[in-house]
Amino acid sequence: MLEGPDLDILEVATGPAVRAAVAAQQIDLAILDLQIGAMGAMAICLDLRHEESYGAAPHVPVLMLLDRRPDVFLARRSGAEGFVVKPLDPLRVRRAVRALLRGEGYEDDAWRPATVRVAAPTPQ
Repeated sequence: MLEGPDLDILEVATGPAVRAAVAAQQIDLAILDLQIGAMGAMAICLDLRHEESYGAAPHVPVLMLLDRRPDVFLARRSGAEGFVVKPLDPLRVRRAVRALLRGEGYEDDAWRPATVRVAAPTPQ
């Protein structure tokens, strides 16, 4: 979804590897899946925010990939700047990435229930 000549993508498989990558390199954005082994996206994001809070790591925007609507609470609570709810599609993911790289937040509308409008009954 995100490959291109102007992008360098570093893929890591564990939470501690995310922290190490942030500490060792200039990372512009972390994209974290909610379900990552023993340390999911929420724990990783909280860890990054903790490290940042006392100057041990730079601020890195986080885009969280969520499994379901109730996970929106976890993304907000952890300090993620944006989230996308699965199933993922390339357009939404790219839109979210661009927003976070511009310094904006991104909340996927897929988590909101559809609005149902009921017509008022007609007078008899």
